[in-house]
Amino acid sequence: TLNILTRCCYRFEVKWVQPPPPDAWQGIRVFAFLNHTSLMEPLFLGALPLGFLWDAATRTTVPGADITMNRRFAGAFYKAFAPRAMAISRKRDDSWQAFLEQIQPTDMVALAPEGRMMRANGLDKTGKPMSVRGGIADILHQMGQGRFLIGYSGGLHHVNQPGQKGFKLFKTLRINFEVLDIATYLASFGEASPEELRTLVARDLEARLRQYKPAESSMLP
Repeated sequence: TLNILTRCCYRFEVKWVQPPPPDAWQGIRVFAFLNHTSLMEPLFLGALPLGFLWDAATRTTVPGADITMNRRFAGAFYKAFAPRAMAISRKRDDSWQAFLEQIQPTDMVALAPEGRMMRANGLDKTGKPMSVRGGIADILHQMGQGRFLIGYSGGLHHVNQPGQKGFKLFKTLRINFEVLDIATYLASFGEASPEELRTLVARDLEARLRQYKPAESSMLP
């Protein structure tokens, strides 16, 4: 329903970083959404094929920040979208380990690995630069194989900003996709230890975001 509604209310510009294989939407085990700018980002479901969404709905698990999952409306929406969404703290504690342990072999994990939203000034709510957290490396390592889909967003500040009430319709939403093989991607970091891998993956994804994200959507009508 959301996929259809968003296609009626927004225009999508979707591109691929590299020409995708014919079956690019199959075998996805991890879906990372980068350039986290708004709680309205489920609007980007309109950029995804219905077949992929139908399949993902039965096997997606989402680690959600407890501050978001505990909100009355936002939390209810994310739990409806992904019934197996699990609230975690922003620290590497028992909640994170519990999330990793409940991942099943057929699951797809969807997450925003920056872990916090960018405000209009380009920083997070504490005034710090945005960065990718290393927890995504834990997920990729646990998965071991399958496909890693990355969505690079052009941002949604022109639709809704953090803390802003209401949202704007009939805007252009831009997103670029990239699909990687998990085993090949992890092998590219050599014999890195788990701790080293967390840092290397985080820095690599930050570099990819700078290179591959679309021009800011706020510059479009």
